[in-house]
Amino acid sequence: MESRDRIGNTLFIGAAIVVWLIVAQIVTSTYPRENPTTGLVGAGAIGLACGLTTVPLFWLVSFARHRRIALNGDWSRAIRRGSWVAMVVALFVALRIQEALSLPIAVFVVVLALLAEITLSIER
Repeated sequence: MESRDRIGNTLFIGAAIVVWLIVAQIVTSTYPRENPTTGLVGAGAIGLACGLTTVPLFWLVSFARHRRIALNGDWSRAIRRGSWVAMVVALFVALRIQEALSLPIAVFVVVLALLAEITLSIER
């Protein structure tokens, strides 16, 4: 692990902490039933926070899987997977706020994201 990898992990964790503090502010100071846009802003913030939290974890899993060797493309793959997590979590929270989340919809969204990621991650 080089210093740029450590700096990258530190930056993503720091950004995740900042966004989690914003989420805490939104959740504790507003009520989504009073203002519908507040719920969607909160859903986006929660999705972003989850995505930023998972990027270093995805990179570390890849780093460990490659026997502690950082390969080209590991960061872009981790960022892409973190963005999938962010989108899925934001969609789930938004659907839950709108009271439209159901098991078939959740399974469809997760399978769709997994198939898209598998398609993009095929090594040639």
